[in-house]
Amino acid sequence: MNPRITVQLCTYNRAALLGRVLDAYFAQTLAPEVYEIVLVDDGSRDETQAVIALARERATCAFAVIRQENAGLAAARNTGIARARGERLLFTDDDVLATPVLLAEHLRTDALSGDVIVRGAVINTEDFDHLPPPIYGWRNYSANYFWTSNVSVRRARLERVGGTFNTEFAEYGWEDIELGMRFRAIGTRSLLNPKAVAFHHKPTPKPQNVAGMERQARAQARTAVQLARLHPHWRVTLAIGDTAPQRAIGKALQRLDPFAEKLLATRGNERALDPLGLAAARLRANVAYYDELARARS
Repeated sequence: MNPRITVQLCTYNRAALLGRVLDAYFAQTLAPEVYEIVLVDDGSRDETQAVIALARERATCAFAVIRQENAGLAAARNTGIARARGERLLFTDDDVLATPVLLAEHLRTDALSGDVIVRGAVINTEDFDHLPPPIYGWRNYSANYFWTSNVSVRRARLERVGGTFNTEFAEYGWEDIELGMRFRAIGTRSLLNPKAVAFHHKPTPKPQNVAGMERQARAQARTAVQLARLHPHWRVTLAIGDTAPQRAIGKALQRLDPFAEKLLATRGNERALDPLGLAAARLRANVAYYDELARARS
């Protein structure tokens, strides 16, 4: 008999977190035969394989692992989908820690509401060892319709929109939003279950992380333009920040960029950024995003 739900997650060079993430799924309140885990290692070059080997010894449910050459998140998710056996698929990430009732809550919403997208709550945390209370509140609000940090959908519904993520999204960002647009097109409801809580590992960046933030922002801008070309819809225009008011804010931020650069230069590299430094880092990432968005659009 197939499991009722498959946990599908992909990993890339996150050995430091992956063991904890897997252990949280081994400790679910569901009976072991009700769920499975399908993990895709997308070409990790760190200690991921050693972490997986130890996790196999602790596994309390069916646990499948596929290793492939690095191909990007969309392609890795498709590998996982092809291996999954569950009636419902839960998409999550290798830096997201599930609470023990997470899968049970996704299935509870399925039982009550049927063939819908189930969105769980995501709470950001600096450290998996010091978690905040698992209580959804306004600070954790997200209007995302389909966000693969903590979301599930029935396999039959996924197959109605093509059954896979779009592998044209080879860089960072928007592959889940693109799939969500396809779900919207066939009238799929998306419901939030605030009791299906997971914790997203999001430590405050250090000054040496700022360049990476800027590179990621530029990649996200390029994939944003891909998304807009595939789905020329007002929701997409708003989501990617390409309305006239949003572009005006982007231009205004450019004028502040030299001040942000100077401010960051005064921060040491070892400590996490203070609030002012974090604001400067986010400003620089936003400037990079809008600069690349303009390039990609033209």
